[in-house]
Amino acid sequence: MTKSDTRMPAVAGQFYPADANKLREQISSFTKGQKEQVDAIACVLPHAGYMYSGAVAGKTVANVKLKDRIILLGPNHTGYGVPFSIMTQGIWQTPLGKLKIDSEFAESLVKRSGILEKDAEAHLGEHCLEVELPFLQYFKEVFEFVPIVIASQALINLKKLGEEIASLIIETGAKSETLIIASSDMTHYEQQTDAETKDKAAIEAILELDEEKLAKRVTGMNISMCGYAPVVSAIVAARILGAKKATLVKYQTSADTTGDTESVVGYAGVIIQ
Repeated sequence: MTKSDTRMPAVAGQFYPADANKLREQISSFTKGQKEQVDAIACVLPHAGYMYSGAVAGKTVANVKLKDRIILLGPNHTGYGVPFSIMTQGIWQTPLGKLKIDSEFAESLVKRSGILEKDAEAHLGEHCLEVELPFLQYFKEVFEFVPIVIASQALINLKKLGEEIASLIIETGAKSETLIIASSDMTHYEQQTDAETKDKAAIEAILELDEEKLAKRVTGMNISMCGYAPVVSAIVAARILGAKKATLVKYQTSADTTGDTESVVGYAGVIIQ
């Protein structure tokens, strides 16, 4: 994609309202009463349809001080593109307006990275980053972002990416103006009690900022956490940047919306400071 290209929404009208007013109303319903905003290094947000995960994402975003630069890390659901895909140029359109990619930071990250590749294909139909943007725009109209989609599960490379992100943030003196967001849902399509048990184990590892424990639990307990990879990279980067604690803001499953406890998807919102 060239600098002038605009990525149009792929899931507006499906995952969230395509109408700006209806979208604002829905986000407002998720964030009422949220006043405290903490200075975070990173956070974990779910990325399902707003009727399912919006309450978790909304409450989490509402409690975070948003920064001028947001690095968005998400999993590849479409299968298109390269394993570590970054867009370094262009505009993303949402019903709430246009957002510019932070080209300077993104290009610098590619230059220092041994694994990131410039690629638009992985992003065009992918929902995991797109659905986070309206929540961010609701609270902060102007910011630039760096979109990264990950298809790899290789722990060594996920840690390397986190190290590269943190290193560039430190070298550019950009810690105070940068927020890292990992986009992930938790257990998929299991019975409620099983999902809660598995998700509790994964969330515990995240709260301990222990990517090794998270990797072992995801593998050992067969946890179908789609954004395991971006969460690992975010934890590594946040810890290098000085993170000392993580807080679970909200957890729920799709059963809170549907009432169906036989096949649920889990959603967690976590703030890392």
